[in-house]
Amino acid sequence: MSTGEGTLVTGGVGYIGSQTVHLLRRAGHRVVVLDRRAPRDESVIAGASFVQGDVADRELVERLLSAENITGVVHFAGDKNVGESMRQPEKYFTNNVGGSLVLLAAMAKRGVKRLVFSSSCSVYGSPGALPVTEDSPMHPESPYAETKALVERMLVWFDRCHAIRSVSLRYFNAAGADFNGEIGEEWDRSTNLIPVVMKAALRVGPPVEIFGTDYPTADGTAIRDYVHVVDLADAHLKALDYLVAGGATDAVNVGTGEASSVREVIDMVAEVGNINVPVIEVGRREGDPIAVYADNRKARRILSWAPEYGLREIIETAWKWHARVRPLAPRRKV
Repeated sequence: MSTGEGTLVTGGVGYIGSQTVHLLRRAGHRVVVLDRRAPRDESVIAGASFVQGDVADRELVERLLSAENITGVVHFAGDKNVGESMRQPEKYFTNNVGGSLVLLAAMAKRGVKRLVFSSSCSVYGSPGALPVTEDSPMHPESPYAETKALVERMLVWFDRCHAIRSVSLRYFNAAGADFNGEIGEEWDRSTNLIPVVMKAALRVGPPVEIFGTDYPTADGTAIRDYVHVVDLADAHLKALDYLVAGGATDAVNVGTGEASSVREVIDMVAEVGNINVPVIEVGRREGDPIAVYADNRKARRILSWAPEYGLREIIETAWKWHARVRPLAPRRKV
């Protein structure tokens, strides 16, 4: 038990959560991490207090909020796999929405009034206009995206009914690793493009499948907005500061506002690693939008947040991380 004010980070062992824990610790926060899985070593959570458990365990969450004198929560805990959510929607609504509801009810009971929520640009679906602004209509196209939209809607009501103010950070494509090469995206837990390209480049995974080469873009491949995970962690810190200063409940895009194609990502990996990246061109995937990238002016205005790093830094740090952990992955026969 501690008498000093604390910040609870749910899902703080994960990819973005651990980066945020590190930044919060460097900023002087006393941090308590709640996660279903234990960190592989203490460095992952930067010496923060760790409790293994589920955010859906209301008794545990209420006890933590009180015993640790929690005044703010950064909420990452949940499942994230669009394809899996299409096969198991019940898992996503139970864990992502149900778990968030338990957390919010516990916060209301214990008088914790500030929350930063890990949302997603997937709430927009296939946007009708670019860049995507926060005023763009929500049109989720998977149970995963729907869970993010539902929690955002719940947050509005918990503010109105219980005065819990929140910022929902709508991430675009989180990527990269910390600059020391110590924390990065785990291959066995991610199907995102950059880890897939890294596995192919390092010959510990199959060739990269390029889904569609006939899009109306400069090189025929789909376009996304990649934001460095260190910049993303900084957005959480700034969102928490915004709430401490009295900021109102809001939703904010977190992206660079710059568009990178699938081929540009692959080419950058080849350049940074000085290596050939094997690829296979296949047809488009159903539901994949042509292009998605952020209008981040709101984040700049209300959070004083701006991205510091671009695609090159993303790939350089991801390469450093993946090359370091390569021996831990089974080598693919070639």
